[in-house]
Amino acid sequence: MASYNSISIEKLARLIGTPNAPVIIDVRDDGDFDAGHALLPSSIRLPYATVRDWAGEYRGRWVVILCQKGKKLSEGVAAWLRNAGASAEILEGGFSAWQVAGLPLVPVAAIPGAVSTGGTVWVTRSRPKIDRIACPWLLRRFVDPKATILFVASSEVEAVAERFGAMPFDIEGVFWSHRGEGCTFDTMISEFGLFFPALQRLALIVRAADTDSLDLVPEASGLLAASLGLSRMFADDLEQLEAGMLLYDAFYRWARDATREKHEWVSHVPKKGNKDA
Repeated sequence: MASYNSISIEKLARLIGTPNAPVIIDVRDDGDFDAGHALLPSSIRLPYATVRDWAGEYRGRWVVILCQKGKKLSEGVAAWLRNAGASAEILEGGFSAWQVAGLPLVPVAAIPGAVSTGGTVWVTRSRPKIDRIACPWLLRRFVDPKATILFVASSEVEAVAERFGAMPFDIEGVFWSHRGEGCTFDTMISEFGLFFPALQRLALIVRAADTDSLDLVPEASGLLAASLGLSRMFADDLEQLEAGMLLYDAFYRWARDATREKHEWVSHVPKKGNKDA
């Protein structure tokens, strides 16, 4: 019987990737974690045994806790978090239920430095347009909500990556970059196993706008126009990124929920001779 303080895998899957998604904390023990060696998208891993030490960090926040089967570890940690002032729920069925449902999982090996506790660092060229906004959005919404993005001079990206322990992306000759006809956004979706249908739709739009292949999909022209407009509105790359997060939130929700919706202008001016007007 499901706990009243629980959330279904279906509901959580719809929330992931949106700005109002809960914090997802994986508290599986080492044996279960090592067997799966993958994480739910946007989740972080914390030890259940030290929950009393970190529970206070989530005061006032909505948190979903998961263990292997959604039983004792999830229930115990969620109870500690509620005592600390968090709104905490468990994931029904835990990691196993998510896995059986065939929902996307992020391989831990794909996360730079195997940092599963959050706090990855990424570096790319300054003055972003499309890929360099889309990729940080993807990272923060689906991989690591705590991801830090560094924007630096193009010539210094790899040197900064080496000196500051950051992962370079969207430059030539690095792992996280364009491959074939795809852009860096495509590469990240593939490597992180983020095969959500809405992300697949969004990826086509990003690829078309980023590679000047606007004929691939009609929405690409709109993304290109909005992206170029943002790049001229903001001199600060981080301010542009924050504005771009909202832009990609909107495109993602369209891709998830509104692809079939149409909007037509309808006149409400009464026609001549209409006695009922």
